[in-house]
Amino acid sequence: MSTVGSSSLLELRGISKRFGASRALSGVDFSLQAGEIHALCGENGAGKSTLMNINDGIHRPDEGSILLNGEKVVIDGPAHAMRLGIGLVHQEIALCADATMAENIFMPEINADKQAWMNYADFNERAAKVLRRLGQDIDPGALVRDLSISSQQLVEIAKALTLDCKVLILDEPTAALTDNESAALFRVLHDLKAQGIGIIYISHRMAEIFTHGDRVTVLRDGRNVHCGPLAGLTPDELVRRMVGRDLGNYYPPKQAVTESSGPVLEVTDIADGERVHGVSFALKRGEILGIAGLMGAGRSELAETICGLRIAKRGTVRLNGKALTIRKYSDALREGIAYLSEDRKAAGVFLDLPIAQNVSSMALRRVSSAWGLLQRSAEHKLAKELGAKLNLKSDGVAIEVSSLSGGNQQKVAIAKLLATNPVVLLMDEPTRGVDVGAKSEIHHILRELATQGVIVISSELPEIIGLCDRALVIRDGRLAGELEANEMTEEALLRLASGLCEQEIA
Repeated sequence: MSTVGSSSLLELRGISKRFGASRALSGVDFSLQAGEIHALCGENGAGKSTLMNINDGIHRPDEGSILLNGEKVVIDGPAHAMRLGIGLVHQEIALCADATMAENIFMPEINADKQAWMNYADFNERAAKVLRRLGQDIDPGALVRDLSISSQQLVEIAKALTLDCKVLILDEPTAALTDNESAALFRVLHDLKAQGIGIIYISHRMAEIFTHGDRVTVLRDGRNVHCGPLAGLTPDELVRRMVGRDLGNYYPPKQAVTESSGPVLEVTDIADGERVHGVSFALKRGEILGIAGLMGAGRSELAETICGLRIAKRGTVRLNGKALTIRKYSDALREGIAYLSEDRKAAGVFLDLPIAQNVSSMALRRVSSAWGLLQRSAEHKLAKELGAKLNLKSDGVAIEVSSLSGGNQQKVAIAKLLATNPVVLLMDEPTRGVDVGAKSEIHHILRELATQGVIVISSELPEIIGLCDRALVIRDGRLAGELEANEMTEEALLRLASGLCEQEIA
């Protein structure tokens, strides 16, 4: 299928790429016009990132050609791509943690500068200007390691905006952003579009694609299966083109959880003295309990305090009626409480280790002999069993996790928790950066795992509404309200999260 046109700003013709025996791309055509937002969609592993990495010079195509403004080019690497006017914002954050925001934003310029001294005042002033453009009034001299994930993502985006590029590629840019930050980003993108810049936008969020996109190209199994205007296309039609099948029930049926089910986890007046202020709730047996709230409201901090990743200054945690003493995360794991971090790259998986070693990393006793010696055969058996349970797609359990798609990396992170035989799972953004097909799979997996109880923290309100049996709303580190399944709407959740609606919390 050809998608190229004679007036294209960027054209990819017949792009193919193999990694060993695996074919990532097969004869892909793609075109980008000046002044358009072109959505690139597909399941994880469909070839989107590989195609964009070829655009950025990270990979060389085995076959095919790249044309920029009608001229054939060979891109020798990311620095060459920048000089050609191509900027790529990766989904995975890759900043220098010990450098400031300003230093990270202007890192390409700093690296290219041959002067013996740097004008840091100029860097800070220019960085503050581009950050204000993204709706951020924050100190550009702050170290990246002290920033939230959303602020780090904005630094990545700000860096691309300083490159004076003609082609801007954004891979899941809003996955870690608040609604206000996302709105500011889209205002900038539409300004760039008006200036004639071509934008390739990769996202799994249907609302963003249909609100802001002009055209869409869909990749499936390394081939482009659709290219055309978004106008006239429905979200359901787009999803079917992406996955090649009808997902049917995207969310699993909810459970009829009653008071008689009894609590499996009880949290009373828990506080960390900083971000969590006296929160109490109970998780019923067999329930998926959602925790909603605006970014920075204290949702992750609440989960971290429950499981010992943050020190609790007061409060009690009971599991099946037993009061627990949790001083560190290993205490929580030993008692049967496991936590999935929202930051898969930094705290969810070991990207450079094989699947088997990831899965066993928190449950070494299960794969060791009576004398404490690690048994590789037991480790591989455990990984295969849990991989099969989660429908993990891989070429065996000996391959590195970095070679997997985002959705399968997330399944490895979940398998790593299941290896500890948890009673309660606390899942923080369990489907962040995951395609619609894998999301649906993970939703059904979570329902199967909720024989005792699962807590899901999510920034995606449709996920809270569609998946959870009940939802708590956190605001400023406190419980702002609670909604039953039949009460959950986006408006109701947002009103509680923003303080427009108050509930009496006993």
